[in-house]
Amino acid sequence: MADWPLGYGRQVLTEVDSTMLEAARQAVDLSGPTWICALHQTAARGRRGRVWVNPKGNFAATLVIPTADAPDRRALRSFVAALALFDALVAVSGRVDGLALKWPNDVLLTGGKVAGILLESLGSHLAIGIGVNLVTAPDAAEVEAGAVPPVSVVSALGVEVGQEVFLDMLAAAFARHEAQFVTYGFAPTREAWLSRAARLGEVVTARMGDHDVTGTFETVDADGRIVLNTASGRQAIAAADIFF
Repeated sequence: MADWPLGYGRQVLTEVDSTMLEAARQAVDLSGPTWICALHQTAARGRRGRVWVNPKGNFAATLVIPTADAPDRRALRSFVAALALFDALVAVSGRVDGLALKWPNDVLLTGGKVAGILLESLGSHLAIGIGVNLVTAPDAAEVEAGAVPPVSVVSALGVEVGQEVFLDMLAAAFARHEAQFVTYGFAPTREAWLSRAARLGEVVTARMGDHDVTGTFETVDADGRIVLNTASGRQAIAAADIFF
């Protein structure tokens, strides 16, 4: 706890339905940023209401931040969280190779998805939900067809780390990147994220409901949108699932 960031609350719950739901219940009573971590979740979920498989030993936490930021600025904190996850995984493993950030909200390890991020506005607060496959990865049959296959830290690296140890590493990393974001804006966060981006300069497909756009991943713009160079020109996309 010596490295726990100043000003951040810390809760570790033995079991809860989901840390995102717990964040929603507590938000009105939280005056400062607070991490809510669960050793076990019974009703975890991911983006767009999808089930998030959360076996015993995997990491699940939600950071609740009081903020008056507009929705578009709130959304940029997915990049802050992704950088913090990257740093925490480096701290756990002692290596950088094999790690990459997938737009908009995933972290890849040796080509597989090891972590995901979910943002939700709770009135005057923002909830940043984070799940990491520390011990066990879901079966490939449990994920959407064509999606990046899941991996775990143990399967990919042979490294074991406890949930609370990972929480401490993640919280410290997030506090550093959040301070940079608040002080200097999105530009340095964007540059740092792009330096770790998966498939930058390669052809990817952005899926928006039943509509797909395929093109070369050129950059992420100042608003956090992925920019693809397509057959019909450059397109900046605010929300989509990316397929390789």
